[in-house]
Amino acid sequence: VQLQPYGGGLVQAGGFLRLSCAASGLTFSRYAMGWFRQAPGKEREFVAVISWSGGYTYYADSVKGRFTISRDNAKNTVYLQMNSLKPEDTAVYYCAAVQRSYLPATARDYDYWGQGTLVTVSS
Repeated sequence: VQLQPYGGGLVQAGGFLRLSCAASGLTFSRYAMGWFRQAPGKEREFVAVISWSGGYTYYADSVKGRFTISRDNAKNTVYLQMNSLKPEDTAVYYCAAVQRSYLPATARDYDYWGQGTLVTVSS
């Protein structure tokens, strides 16, 4: 299984970025997909998760209203649109895949992880 993220970079506060994560080696449409992030010196934290169909989503309070998770099962890709970025959003962002009957917000519940992509928001 491979989860390859794209789209990280440097952006000014108030700006936007879109992260993508391309999946291979699994039946993508059977997995819920999540995004997590880890800032320097901090633990990995939940950002958002989307159900296998895309019909259900769940967000961390810190990003609700600013970030949008979506997926394209035909392209085996999950996205994270990040708007109104703040310096505190600076972190390495990870995508992850999970097969559960619920949408987990805990990293240990996820089955597969991609490598991280760095997002830096300057003030």
